[in-house]
Amino acid sequence: MGPVKKIRIYLLAGVATSPTIFTECMAKLEQLFRSDGIEPVIEMLLPYGDASRKLVRQVFEVGSDLPRKLGFGRIGGKQAFRDINKTYSGEPLLLIGHSGGGAAAYQAAKMLHAEGADDFRVVQVGSPRMPIDPDFKQRVSYFHSVDKQGRSNDPITKIGSWGGFAASPKLAVPYWNRMKYAPGYVEGIPTIGGHADYFRHTEPFIDQQAVCNLDKTIGRMHSWLQQEAAYA
Repeated sequence: MGPVKKIRIYLLAGVATSPTIFTECMAKLEQLFRSDGIEPVIEMLLPYGDASRKLVRQVFEVGSDLPRKLGFGRIGGKQAFRDINKTYSGEPLLLIGHSGGGAAAYQAAKMLHAEGADDFRVVQVGSPRMPIDPDFKQRVSYFHSVDKQGRSNDPITKIGSWGGFAASPKLAVPYWNRMKYAPGYVEGIPTIGGHADYFRHTEPFIDQQAVCNLDKTIGRMHSWLQQEAAYA
């Protein structure tokens, strides 16, 4: 019998978050990866602190993680980077960030990559839009809530931009490409509720097919990882 493959998973919360937000998610992820023959080590991080901190300060810190220029702020990203380095030891790495935690996850992943981490993926759930470096876009996925008509209904996912000017073979001037710096994979999830409810698993967050928001969210993440063959 060969060695058991391991993966290190960090769940990064956004602002005004309860420490229990990922409790059921952690249990589901552990079950899912074990069924794939992978031994997960899962931790939760609060890169912007918990709900006891002032919301205005937390929102400001999220804003510092959104710009494309690496020298600007990155307060949550730097905090996540420090926290991850306390326990990370070179395993395949999966960073899952909700809301502002998705911005911190991406920034931390870039810092870890600069220090030699190469086998990593980032999942952003209900996060503000932020420019993704083209060299990293295939390692980043983005999931957002949509209504029954497939329209985005999470206001936080409308903050920020993936756009940039791009050259056109038909036009003499550059045009605005709204997806130029988008993650490599973007998908809407028909969840029940709002921005805070992607990881809910009880009523009233269960649909008529008896599928809860948490199972929808984790299921989409898992499908993306399998498509990428990230941890096969």
